[in-house]
Amino acid sequence: MAWREWKKRLSEFLEIPNDVMLNLPRVVLMGNLQAFIENHRGVLEYTPQIVRVGIEEGELEITGEKLILRNILPDEICVEGMIKTITFK
Repeated sequence: MAWREWKKRLSEFLEIPNDVMLNLPRVVLMGNLQAFIENHRGVLEYTPQIVRVGIEEGELEITGEKLILRNILPDEICVEGMIKTITFK
């Protein structure tokens, strides 16, 4: 059994949310104007058209217009602007 599958079963048994146990990113959208990203690994690229954020298993890419980083905290990033797409890579 793979390590990730073992951790998933353990989180279910202990009733711990998967995002916490597996260190998965949590993305909360407020319409298409704000995105909150938790459990990130830092900003990889930032322009007004694209924001790339490192996550446990790759990266998260947000594209849009007039994107700005409102907050950059150790456990959360807030991206604001006209969000068009969010892609896991």
